[in-house]
Amino acid sequence: IIFHISEGTVTDVRVPGNSSQILLPYLQQANIKYTIIISDLQKAIEKQSRLRSCRNRRSVPGYNYEVYHSLEEIQSWMYRLNKTHSDLIHMFSVGKSYEGRPLFVLKLGKRSRPYKRAVWIDCGIHAREWIGPAFCQWFVKEALQTYQSDPAMRRMLNQLYFYIMPVFNVDGYHFSWTHDRFWRKTRSKNSQFHCHGVDANRNWKVKWCDEGASFHPCDDTYCGPFPESEPEVKAVAHFLRKHRKQIKAYLSFHAYAQMLLYPYSYKYATIPNFSCVESAAYNAVNALQSAYGIRYRYGPASSTLYVSSGSSMDWAYKNGIPYAFAFELRDTGHFGFLLPEALIKPTCTETMLAVKNITMHLLKKCH
Repeated sequence: IIFHISEGTVTDVRVPGNSSQILLPYLQQANIKYTIIISDLQKAIEKQSRLRSCRNRRSVPGYNYEVYHSLEEIQSWMYRLNKTHSDLIHMFSVGKSYEGRPLFVLKLGKRSRPYKRAVWIDCGIHAREWIGPAFCQWFVKEALQTYQSDPAMRRMLNQLYFYIMPVFNVDGYHFSWTHDRFWRKTRSKNSQFHCHGVDANRNWKVKWCDEGASFHPCDDTYCGPFPESEPEVKAVAHFLRKHRKQIKAYLSFHAYAQMLLYPYSYKYATIPNFSCVESAAYNAVNALQSAYGIRYRYGPASSTLYVSSGSSMDWAYKNGIPYAFAFELRDTGHFGFLLPEALIKPTCTETMLAVKNITMHLLKKCH
C-alpha cells in the first residue's frame, strides 16, 4: 500500500484486513499516531445494507425523512413535490451528468415579485457523504411544513428564492448505492488510465489543481484534465454565473468533521468582507449548538480544515457571491461516512438552525 500523507494532516485510511499486520507495525516504527476507529468496516457496511433491505420491506406511509434514499427515490420525491406544492416549488434541470442523468434543482420560494435575491444550496458533491442529500431533503420538508406557522420561514420564502440541488454528483451517488459505498468522485472515464471519476470539489476554475488537489486520475482528489471538465461542475457553474447578481449566498453540504467553513480554501488569506462572514458563522454555530450541544469549529477552510484548490466555495466567492460556506456535518469520525440513520434527525435539526441563522443574517444586510 502506498500512502501520500503530508505531515501535520489528519487522514482517514481504509486498509484491507490482510494488510493491517504490515501497516500497523510500520506506522509505529515511523512514529505516526493512529487510531482504529472502525475495526471491521465491511461488517459496518453490511449492517447498514441489512437495515435498508429490512426497511424496504416495511411500507412507511408518506416519505420518510429519517432514512437515506437512493437517487431514484430522491428524484421521484422531487417530481411529487413539484406537482403537490406548485405554489412554492418549481423543479428544473441545469444539465446532464456524464452518464446522462438530469441534474435537478428545486426553486423554492413564494413567487411574489419578479426579482428576488437568492440562496444556492447543494448537497452530495462527494458521493459517499449521504447525510448531505438527507439534509437537502430535510430543508425542503421544513420549509414547506413551517411556512404558515413560522414567521422566520415565511419571511425567508417571501423575500428570497432558494435553489436547492439535493444530489450534485448524481452518477457518483448512484454508484455509492450500487457498487462502492465509499465512492467519492464523479464517474467520467479517463482514456489513459482505467480509473474513473474526478473530485467535483477540485474541478472549479479557481487556483485549479494547485495545493490539496492531485493530477493523478486514480487519486480521490483528482482535479480532472481541465477546469469544469465534469459536466456536473460545468452545468452548475454556468447556472451560478448566469444568476450571480441575484444569488447572495452559496451553501454546500459535506461530511464529516463538524465544521462551518468559509473562504479561502486555496490560500491563507483574509477575505475582504471577513467581519460579516465571520459574524454569520459565529452566530450560526451557536444556533446549531443550542439544539443538542454539538459544537462546530468555524473559520477559513484553509486554516480550519486544510488547503485545497479548485473548490466550489472559493469559486462562488470569487464570482461575486458574498456569503459562501461549506458545512462539514456530523460526526468527527466515530461513524464517519457511515453515519447511522438514527442520527439523521438530530443532525438535520441542528443544521437547519444554522442555515436559518445565516439566511436571516443575509436579510439584515451586513456591510
